[in-house]
Amino acid sequence: MTSMSILYFPKEISWLAFNERVLQEAEDINTPLVERLRFLGIYSNNLDEFYRVRVADVKRLITISQNEEQFDTAAELISLLTRIHEKVRGLSAKFDQTHRKVTKELERYNIFILHHSQLSQTQNQWVQEYFRNHVLRHVAPILLDNKVQLIQRLNDSSVYLDVALYRPGRTTRYAVVEIPTNATDRFIVLPPQRTRKKKQIILLDDIIKLCVHEIFRGFVKFENAEAYSFKITRDAEYSINDEIDESYVEKMSESMKQRLIAEPVRIIHDFGMPNEMIADLRKRLRISSSDTIQSAGHYRNFKDFISFPNVGRAYLEYAPLARIRNKTFAQHDTVFQAINKQDILLYYPYHDFLHFTEFVRQAAFDPMVKHIRLNMYRVAKGSRIINSLVDAVDNGKKVTVVVELRARFDEENNIAWSKRMTDAGIKVILGNPSVKIHSKLCIVTREERGKLRHYSHFGTGNFNEKTARIYTDFSLFTCNQELGLEGIEVFEMIINPYRKYRFNLLQVSPINARSKIQSLIRQEIQRHTEGNKACITIKLNNLVDPELIDDLYRASQAGVRIRIICRGMCSLIPGVKGRSENISIISIVDRFLEHPRIMVFENGGERKVFISSADWMTRNMDYRIEVGCPVFDEDAKQMLIDLLELQFQDTLKARVIDEKQTNEYVKRGNRKNIRSQIQTHEYLTKREEF
Repeated sequence: MTSMSILYFPKEISWLAFNERVLQEAEDINTPLVERLRFLGIYSNNLDEFYRVRVADVKRLITISQNEEQFDTAAELISLLTRIHEKVRGLSAKFDQTHRKVTKELERYNIFILHHSQLSQTQNQWVQEYFRNHVLRHVAPILLDNKVQLIQRLNDSSVYLDVALYRPGRTTRYAVVEIPTNATDRFIVLPPQRTRKKKQIILLDDIIKLCVHEIFRGFVKFENAEAYSFKITRDAEYSINDEIDESYVEKMSESMKQRLIAEPVRIIHDFGMPNEMIADLRKRLRISSSDTIQSAGHYRNFKDFISFPNVGRAYLEYAPLARIRNKTFAQHDTVFQAINKQDILLYYPYHDFLHFTEFVRQAAFDPMVKHIRLNMYRVAKGSRIINSLVDAVDNGKKVTVVVELRARFDEENNIAWSKRMTDAGIKVILGNPSVKIHSKLCIVTREERGKLRHYSHFGTGNFNEKTARIYTDFSLFTCNQELGLEGIEVFEMIINPYRKYRFNLLQVSPINARSKIQSLIRQEIQRHTEGNKACITIKLNNLVDPELIDDLYRASQAGVRIRIICRGMCSLIPGVKGRSENISIISIVDRFLEHPRIMVFENGGERKVFISSADWMTRNMDYRIEVGCPVFDEDAKQMLIDLLELQFQDTLKARVIDEKQTNEYVKRGNRKNIRSQIQTHEYLTKREEF
């Protein structure tokens, strides 16, 4: 039983529980086999980001607390870091076991991932030739000596080989080789031998290990060489995270800040790496804590397995789901005619993202369009949307684009797009110096009969053609003029942040989103007290803000039923008698990444429904520009409610979030098997029938 004194589940441990749900998909024998391997890649990619961001934050806070002589706080954080490492070790063991099972199972389907020691003589010769012709040109080793600052030469997006060059009668010479995955494929399909039925794959890592002698021959005298892979993970932040009190940061010396940024947060190496090589690596990378360096399986940067090729039967991966065309858009000549008729709600990736790109494309040449406004957090590298915005400028339209340069891991891409758009004549606003911009707005202004009319898009996901194929997200298209004018005010707020702004309909962080949500929760408590219908249903990626969690606890204590779907971190502890027994939470992990934020308040039977770009995290409420939008159209409201109900009925991919976050699947009982993502596709297909 959870103690009443424990109010919040640690968000970092909760995040690891989420990644365990991803690992469960790899373990699940009902998941197609190649997809299981790809889920291992997703798990690994997630864990890298966890160390870059979450563990880096904890380590940074430990240093800050010790610097401020807040030793009790530092002790709590050190205890948390210990829990993190213990949990990761357990998950890593499960990962390695699952990887072995999946690769063994692949062999039953004649797909073999070969280690370089398993090659036949013919294959060995082919691989060496392949290395000389396709790989060697991309290899530039780092020969290590006392002058080389290795820690400054490595980046955490690469895998490296630590090479020991053994010299008879002399000390061993060490070198580091980067695996050039950016220059050549990592998965190499070997030529078929006796039968074409058997598909054999070797990783680029193993090709280089096999041929490592050729890299150094003629440059270093050595008798034998051995190579073992390793990878570092660095702190992802160039500045202190927005969840850390700036007053601490201001007191820190510049040298302290640099140390916090420069230190690796994790190093992983092969199980078989010799102790003397580990000791040398630890010394060169200035690692003092045994918790920071870990041994693991054979391959680093397992995230590349997200793109593992299916060289076998089609059923070894998910069958594609047909993209659904919205009937209202299809029945009209232009997107503006369709939106004029009614609000349109789309749900990606089930609906075709082409509807949004078409919205921007038509706006780019429509003679009646005067101004296009869009805010950009993450976009695809070959974005058709931005190409259309450039076309709009060529057609004499005014185009304003707000670019968030601090979109984590997309900084370089966004800088490149900013330059291209500026060169094309687009007015580019490079974010806001004090807050990140995370809203998903696009507003097209047309001149109709001498008056300006606004066509707005409010969404839960990024304007990214690539992620729209794998993230579930909502897009609301509306010509509600009040919403449109308030949306334009959001752009004005970004451009002129020091003016005062008032939003009546929209929930805008950091202006009023928190207070509006709290008011809606209080209203449900009041409805319940008066004997009217009261219920709160929310779907989020993360629920960790203590203040909002406390509001939900109060609603539960008042008797309000609360249902939550939370994909990722969840600090709220449900089912605690006297505090949260009226709260139930599930999490769904499946082939698509659940990404929307939805809020439904029963409101005595006249439901209030919202979609939002914001999770319930302190940063999203107080340190980012986010937008939540009410859904007024009754048909769109019903669609959202129906889709939420489908997820609450899921008996195959839904896990219960309990007080220990053990990730038990929802018990099916005597109910039929329901997989909500498949049911969603069927529901929307039927809904869009002409």
